Amino acid sequence: MFHASEDLKKEIIANRRALHQRAEIAFDLPETRAYVSEKLKEYGYEPEEMGGGITCTVGKGGKTILLRADMDALPMKEESGLDFACTTGNCHSCGHDCHAAMLLGAAKVLKEMEGELKGTVKFMFQPAEEVLGGAAAMVEAGILENPKVDAAFGIHVSVGREDSCTGTVLCTHGTMNNSGDAIKITVKGKDAHGSQPQLGIDSISIASRIVIALEELTAKEIPTKEDSVVLVGKIVGGTTCNTVAGTTEMEISVRTQGHQERAYLKRRVKEIAEGIAAAFRATAEVEYQYGMPPLVNDETMMNEFLGYMKEFLSADQVKEVEKEGGCEDFTVVSEKVPAVFMMLGAGDKGSGHIHGMHHPAMQVDEDALPVGTEIYVNCAVRWLEDHSC
Repeated sequence: MFHASEDLKKEIIANRRALHQRAEIAFDLPETRAYVSEKLKEYGYEPEEMGGGITCTVGKGGKTILLRADMDALPMKEESGLDFACTTGNCHSCGHDCHAAMLLGAAKVLKEMEGELKGTVKFMFQPAEEVLGGAAAMVEAGILENPKVDAAFGIHVSVGREDSCTGTVLCTHGTMNNSGDAIKITVKGKDAHGSQPQLGIDSISIASRIVIALEELTAKEIPTKEDSVVLVGKIVGGTTCNTVAGTTEMEISVRTQGHQERAYLKRRVKEIAEGIAAAFRATAEVEYQYGMPPLVNDETMMNEFLGYMKEFLSADQVKEVEKEGGCEDFTVVSEKVPAVFMMLGAGDKGSGHIHGMHHPAMQVDEDALPVGTEIYVNCAVRWLEDHSC
């Protein structure tokens, strides 16, 4: 089994810090792509840009396993106080710099052991995970073909949780991440002056009734054992304090654990909004802006990977946990091929990592990074061995 050397650990951390300082968002990743490409060339690869990301392969013939790391950041000002903090106004509080650095480390190691591989490893350095568009773009561009991908694997760091102990792998059977949908509702009434409200149709009042009704969805229509959320996160309406508002816009987040539950909630949001608006002589336009189905781990592959990790990690480093509430666009890959997605602890609350993911002051324990590289390498090698022809 492969174990990261101290020199490799230093290189992974150096790559992480370089990417951290280059934090870029969505598909606009010129410096990030350039850095990843140059490193891959340095390691002996011929990287190719695809769907806004970077890909390359190692090995030849046999089955192909895809290893994925996202590499985009968030549009927020960093408050970590680190010497290598990003100063562009963007921030890797998502941990994607860690993912890309761990996978670069794996690429270097796997290239050095290419002759020993019992198949092919394909790398997916992905853009735009935070806007849930990067995985789809790379799939549409052909990341799962030439060579055809037979299985896929991804890792996400976890910081600021009680169970995010550095180097601990958090594994979930079945549904790993909830679905996530963004829905916009535009309530259209009729403007009128406040002195003659009977001439108008108050869209703010109607929108308020829609909010209350939507809150009833998870309380009364979804079984209590299901982890579902319908959240009105933004509402804007009216122009002045002394007029009846003709238009009000609402933005809603819907999250749930299954495909049927997701379809039901999306349908009911539309029915409720349109029905209440009609009852008060208004209309409601419901627009599904973007969304992602739940991420479900392949059970057979999860059991295989649990076995692999126990060969090179200690018993207390591998934990089986309940699913996450957030959504993840690796779902697009997992719906096409058998796939597994795991969390890697990189600083728990007990060790002082009080700021969690997406907080601008989040800090990662970099001791976790070589563990991530070891997982990528060893699990890929073992899976290819078990599935060689």
